[in-house]
Amino acid sequence: MSDRVIEDPILNRPYDEPSRHFEFDVDGITDMIAERRRPSSYFIPVPQSRKGGRQLELTELTADQIQLNLLVNRIREHVTVWRHAGYGNVSPTTRRLLEHWADPERDNRVLFCQREAAETAIYLAEVAPRTGDVWIRNELAGANAEYNDGLNRVALKMATGSGKTVVMAMLIAWQVLNKVATPQNKLYSKRFLVVTPGLTIRDRLRVLLPSDPENYYRLRDLVPADLLGGLGQAQIVITNYHAFLPRELATARGVSRLTKDVLNPGGGPSPFTETEGQIVTRVLRDLGGSQEIVVFNDEAHHCYRGKVDDEKLTRTERTEAKERNEEARVWLTGLQAIESSVGVKTVYDLSATPFFLRGSGYQEGTLFPWVVSDFALIDAIESGIVKIPRMPVDDNQVSRTVTYLDLWSEVRDELPKGGRRGQVALDPTQMPDTLETALRALYDSYQRRFDAWEEAGDGGGTPPVFIVVCSNTSVSKWVFDWIGGYKRDDIAIPGELPLFSNVAEDGRWLRRPRTILVDSAQLESGDGMSAEFKKIAVTEINAFHADYARRFPGRTLDDVSDTDLLREVMNTVGKPGKLGEPVRCVVSVSMLTEGWDANTVTHILGIRAFGTQLLCEQVVGRGLRRRSYAVDDNGYFTPEYADVIGVPFRFIPTVAQTRDVTLKPTRRVHAEQERAAAKITFPRLTGYRTELSESRLFADFSDDTRLVLSTADFPTETTIVGIVGDEDTLTLAELKATREQTVAFELAKLLVAEYLDVQGQRLPWLFPQALRLTRQWLAEQVDYHDDTFPGLLRIKQTARKAAEKIVRAITWVDGARVGTVLPVLRSFDAVGSTAEVDFFTTKTVFGTSPDRCHVNYVTLDGPGGNEWERAVAKTLDTMPGVAAYAKNDHLGFSVPYTHEGITRQYVPDFLVRLDEAEDSVARTLIVEVSGSQKSPGPTAEKAATTRTSWVPAVNAHGGFGLWGYCEIGTAEITQAKKVLTAAMAALRELDPPARRSRGAA
Repeated sequence: MSDRVIEDPILNRPYDEPSRHFEFDVDGITDMIAERRRPSSYFIPVPQSRKGGRQLELTELTADQIQLNLLVNRIREHVTVWRHAGYGNVSPTTRRLLEHWADPERDNRVLFCQREAAETAIYLAEVAPRTGDVWIRNELAGANAEYNDGLNRVALKMATGSGKTVVMAMLIAWQVLNKVATPQNKLYSKRFLVVTPGLTIRDRLRVLLPSDPENYYRLRDLVPADLLGGLGQAQIVITNYHAFLPRELATARGVSRLTKDVLNPGGGPSPFTETEGQIVTRVLRDLGGSQEIVVFNDEAHHCYRGKVDDEKLTRTERTEAKERNEEARVWLTGLQAIESSVGVKTVYDLSATPFFLRGSGYQEGTLFPWVVSDFALIDAIESGIVKIPRMPVDDNQVSRTVTYLDLWSEVRDELPKGGRRGQVALDPTQMPDTLETALRALYDSYQRRFDAWEEAGDGGGTPPVFIVVCSNTSVSKWVFDWIGGYKRDDIAIPGELPLFSNVAEDGRWLRRPRTILVDSAQLESGDGMSAEFKKIAVTEINAFHADYARRFPGRTLDDVSDTDLLREVMNTVGKPGKLGEPVRCVVSVSMLTEGWDANTVTHILGIRAFGTQLLCEQVVGRGLRRRSYAVDDNGYFTPEYADVIGVPFRFIPTVAQTRDVTLKPTRRVHAEQERAAAKITFPRLTGYRTELSESRLFADFSDDTRLVLSTADFPTETTIVGIVGDEDTLTLAELKATREQTVAFELAKLLVAEYLDVQGQRLPWLFPQALRLTRQWLAEQVDYHDDTFPGLLRIKQTARKAAEKIVRAITWVDGARVGTVLPVLRSFDAVGSTAEVDFFTTKTVFGTSPDRCHVNYVTLDGPGGNEWERAVAKTLDTMPGVAAYAKNDHLGFSVPYTHEGITRQYVPDFLVRLDEAEDSVARTLIVEVSGSQKSPGPTAEKAATTRTSWVPAVNAHGGFGLWGYCEIGTAEITQAKKVLTAAMAALRELDPPARRSRGAA
């Protein structure tokens, strides 16, 4: 491997499906690039010789160890086809979310790996049952019967740092919003239980609560603004698996241990502890109700059913395996109890490493058989989504013989065994030479990174972080004192690494420590900090108490335990303005906790045994979260690196340096209370309905309703339209033989079945009149080019396009209404306003006038900002007759329209409220700046629907004032003010209709 160096391992754009990957051969990874996506696979561990508990031998990951994930790859193929076909066979709400997540014009885009995980879960739930993919359900049912006693588990494998929490938020939104839209649909739920392995993750997952100020639904723009209100119906409980442990009942208080033993002589279930049913009631208390729930397991590799294992393990390994298996048992049996009590629709497992470990009773490294989606660490590295673990530190040397890679084997015999209880305090000046040299070597690298951070200023960010993972409390205290400083004879001695020392050069303890000592296991369990650990961390605990009191005057420390305080410090490392902000070094006892998501970690040192590559990945994973998500001019992330010593993790060999990226400034775009006079309100529509009179139907066909057919638009074999649910496959030759009368008949059936109604009721007796209009349309409105023919209108999408054009002429006739178009309003949040705008952006912005715009900025689309939108915004900011205006960004205003049979949402650029007229009726103009930097899409359908459906429907309603539509195209952009003036004048001329007493549907 030493002669293989990959300078830049990033091959793919983070927001697109991967299309390239590095190949493996018998010697490991190569720099040869395959021009296709990497299939899902995993490495089968090679059994290693074991000598006295030595850690993992440094073997390469090679091609002969690769095992393909057949189920994942097969499902991936089906999901990819479905995605490219436009997300068919899903509910309207699901389609809306999928298109929102996939929108390339979004300011806060969703990573492809996050989209694919959510899409896979949705495909399994909604699409597969409708498309005949029952084999997926059968495969999962078999795996869950064998491994999970039938509990319906679905695992999504995502690399550390790739955004598993975002995926959980996406799936919660999908479930809740569909349940709100269709309350009787049993596929969905509004009740969720999120289970974590510890309190760190539990605290971090508060962003899944819609009520949390930093919730991901709004912060990451995961839900369209007009749908956010529905999330308020979600009921979410977030807990750690320890909640499944039985607790003592209140009746046990004051009862002595002897009395308990006397009353329970057989040693069976204690009458003083909770039963299984009582545990379930306690855990689900805040959910209420009795309907089935959806469960999310975060870091789900901790949840499995172990079995008897006779594998030969060292004493330490067997102890660790026993602890892991007991934790897994508690977790899984807790979920099974909930399934028995209230029912579980699905358990969604999320993990970077959903594998069985040694001692579980299964072959080490075996992938959980219920994994359905996979974005592995190597995929994440090749897409630039995570930092690249780099070994060794020295950038000009890559060698598998470097001592620091196998650090534990070099120092283990010189380190104390077990905890500090009963041991004499270790002298920090007697650090083993090899360990001291490793610490200093990694510190030298850190110092260079720190200096670069200081020079850059880093936009007010926090310093890079160095973490040390130790084997026990004796080693951790020894290393902590050596790094951060210690007390001897009441004299404070500075630490050996100046940037990490908690003692200043003049012998004073710093008010805010730079180095902290944490016991991951104790902080995660929530059982409280042991007296032993509290004693060794007393100095930093006192310092953080003082810091807490200073930063939060008036608050009391009575309700804040030492454990809570230290956990808060650890959880906020790398976060500006928080208790953990000044921390530069974290010394951890045991494994540094999963879910610790500081993105400022740049250096990791391991002083413990690592028996498997999975353990290596879990520790290295603590340093893989990227700091910058700014893409370069070509849409790629630039590489970031984490330097690692003592963790024998073999991956991509690289010596490249981290390249700094200029971070785009982030601005908050929001409605300001003092600008409330410029507020604009608008209706939220889900569609339209047409009230038709009993008289004859008429149609006024025009250029908008004309259709041009060309053979270039059609394949040689395709699916014909199925009006009553039937479909068939015909060749072009067979379609060519179709008579025009047959085409007219089928189009008329389609119109009556799906497009003409009165208050949602179909009118089959209108078929003769619909047939008359389709014949007229075929005769007058269809242009046949390139020897095309009427039979092509039997193709499903073409038929729907034809029906849309015909119905457009029926529902609006210049000068006379044959029918009345009315809006179908949202069942909740039917009215939106500019007051709801509040988001962050890195786009170019234009500052607005306080008396003209409720929102402080107009965001400008495209690189460098859309100059056309800027010109229109500047015009509206000063133009006479404009009372208020707003850019339609995160406003939640959209126009539902149908294109080729699929309902979509059109988002115009601006809303403009005119000065109040004499009749006191509010008038609002919708403004589209077309031909700019946005993808035009089906432009004609958008504009036509707005003019002929949305505006007439809302104006006919009578409760939202009068509305108009104005499009500023390429030719008019230099005369935007003139176009706007004419549109505003036309809107002022409209007379308000009498308000309808029955309202809208």
